[in-house]
Amino acid sequence: MTVTYDASRVTLVDHPLVQHKLSILRDKNTGTNQFRQLVRELALFDGYEAMRDLPMEDVEVETPITTATFKQLAGKKLAIVPILRAGLGMVDGILDLVPSARVGHIGMERDEVTHEPHEYYCKMPKDIDQRICLVVDPMLATGGSAEMAISYLRERGVKDIRMLCIVAAPEGLKSLTEKDPDVHIYTCAIDDHLNEAAYIVPGLGDAATASTARSSRWAKTVAAANTKKRCARSNKRRPRALLLTDVLPCRVREKRITVPAA
Repeated sequence: MTVTYDASRVTLVDHPLVQHKLSILRDKNTGTNQFRQLVRELALFDGYEAMRDLPMEDVEVETPITTATFKQLAGKKLAIVPILRAGLGMVDGILDLVPSARVGHIGMERDEVTHEPHEYYCKMPKDIDQRICLVVDPMLATGGSAEMAISYLRERGVKDIRMLCIVAAPEGLKSLTEKDPDVHIYTCAIDDHLNEAAYIVPGLGDAATASTARSSRWAKTVAAANTKKRCARSNKRRPRALLLTDVLPCRVREKRITVPAA
């Protein structure tokens, strides 16, 4: 069955480099280190398109040659809002473009039976209602988590919300565009459909697990190494003081030394 949605509010970021990186990201044999790096790079392309229409203003700049008028971003503030956990992998890519952006967090987890999202954490900048919000999550499947996150931001007074993902399902695009009439979605791919388990086909698998697995193993490795170093330091005996017999020749050490009476 064909799923229809408002295509005017969906931007497909299909640059050749995006398609190349995405094909590697989809490969089940791609390691977690490379997976995380690719998510970061694809987020940068996503963010580039999502911020294409940011307001500009004229500024006067003195170059080594002369003084001239150029364009800079106007004072409108930005906020990046990752949907935990997987959304964290996209944050650094956006920050590469706008290092001054503030970051908020919304924690969502999906019920494995009902496939419905549940909020477990939320932390936002105090002036979130005055910022353009970029909500980031690598996968837009049913759209439930994105809908809850965007609904929360609307309640906080945020007017300009842009949803950034790497892979989207038509079902998620339809649901989100119907739920919020103003949100615009940016995605690197629009896949075929959702399967019975509500996973995107062909999709990426579980992006949250893939993007955090390496960091978990790295943390365990570092902890084990630090424990080993501490044990080695505690078991190491202090070197004893140097004695005269350690430096005297053997024949001198064996000879009795008599001290004449005063």
